[in-house]
Amino acid sequence: MPRYFAVFATDKPGMREVRERVRPVHRTYLRTATQHGVFVRLGGPTLAPQCDAMNGTLLVIEAEAIDDVMAFVSNDPYMQAGLFERVEIRPWNWSLGNPERRG
Repeated sequence: MPRYFAVFATDKPGMREVRERVRPVHRTYLRTATQHGVFVRLGGPTLAPQCDAMNGTLLVIEAEAIDDVMAFVSNDPYMQAGLFERVEIRPWNWSLGNPERRG
């Protein structure tokens, strides 16, 4: 049974140019997630406190197992480019606001 996973990734300092250069390929990769056995439900960059610069990535991924998510994330162009300082993947129970659930 599929479940949801929250992916929190934090950029290394000084990687803005890398993020901007790799972003189009990263976004294309996210759109092909079903080819990798996962489905990206939500995603976008996290922002610095002043909201003036991207400093990480937040994804909600639907998959059968955390290993599927780990494999998908490890092949992300951002990961391949060495953008992230830290990546955390957590199983997540999407209850409030989930369009597939009522109530």
